[in-house]
Amino acid sequence: MGLWAAVHAERLGIEAMLVDAGRLGQGASGGVLGALMPYMPDRWDNKKQFQLEALVALETEIAVLEAATGLSAGYRRSSRLIPLPRPHLRKIALGHSRDAETNWRLGEHRFYWHVLDSPPASGWIEPASGESGFVHDTLAARVAPRSLIAVLASFLRQAKHVRLVEGLDIQSIDPDRCVAVTPGGVICFHRCILSAGHRSFPILDGLTPGRHSPLGQPVKGQAALLKADVDAGLPVIFRDGLYIVPHEGGLVAVGSTSENRFDDPLSTDDQLEDLLTAARMMTPALAGAEVIERWAGLRPKAIDRDPMVGAHPNYPQLIALTGGFKVSFGLAHRLAEAAVREALEIPSSFKLPQGFALSNHITVASHKT
Repeated sequence: MGLWAAVHAERLGIEAMLVDAGRLGQGASGGVLGALMPYMPDRWDNKKQFQLEALVALETEIAVLEAATGLSAGYRRSSRLIPLPRPHLRKIALGHSRDAETNWRLGEHRFYWHVLDSPPASGWIEPASGESGFVHDTLAARVAPRSLIAVLASFLRQAKHVRLVEGLDIQSIDPDRCVAVTPGGVICFHRCILSAGHRSFPILDGLTPGRHSPLGQPVKGQAALLKADVDAGLPVIFRDGLYIVPHEGGLVAVGSTSENRFDDPLSTDDQLEDLLTAARMMTPALAGAEVIERWAGLRPKAIDRDPMVGAHPNYPQLIALTGGFKVSFGLAHRLAEAAVREALEIPSSFKLPQGFALSNHITVASHKT
């Protein structure tokens, strides 16, 4: 999110400094999964419409940055397969297919939630996993997280208005004085966008008295990267929290866990091994695939689960840009644009859902025990 905010600042010609405590993308953004999954097409609301528009716009946004840098982000609208093991799930899926006909439209773009008797690609998913058929969702996509980070960073290293500073820890932010305190002194700012993942929450908590609950928490995720001789154009497979994501170069990502409690944020354990076992059973092509990396990291989950974006009600010079948990990669470009435009007090061509606002999360935290 911070990288996308810097991209928008550069495009608008705004002098900005992007400060990272470590290397760019070394946190949750540097994972391996990269699944860009849409919300279900039923019970349509402004949040789902916002995500639809963001997912469609992301393809063009990435193409523009790839053209500017000469790098690939590993993006593909790969679609998604969901096996239906029970008859009642097929009935529900048929209803969602009708919902998608109505709701998954945006200008010339139309996407579908097909319900099939058999998978569209042979040898990719175990046919017995879908005793009642398969959903083939044409809106879903994927991106290689580290490749996208590299594209964003390359664009910013050529920037005229944005300065990148890595390895500098922000110890505290004083929005009254408009300074950020670091071990080497203070950084003065006119506006500050706080986009430090789960580390944003303690800073915001300290500026927001009167709450019963913290504004957010870190959630651990584990995933793995396998080497397999599979077509990179195959659809993402999803079932019961298990994602199997084909990437370029014969790589397949498997994930992910969602752990609210953990001892070591960066270690992997039997929970990931269970996912790998389930993936090998689901996908015959992974039966003998070598695991070349196991990954774990912490994702920012705001108290109301949705992204947390917008000015602090008591400190308008401080703008939050965090949260999102599982949907951040598909929305980050739009959320960052909204944050930058709010910081500059200039209008945007779109409106954020009210539930995304920092003030909404503060209200939830004030009432939740």
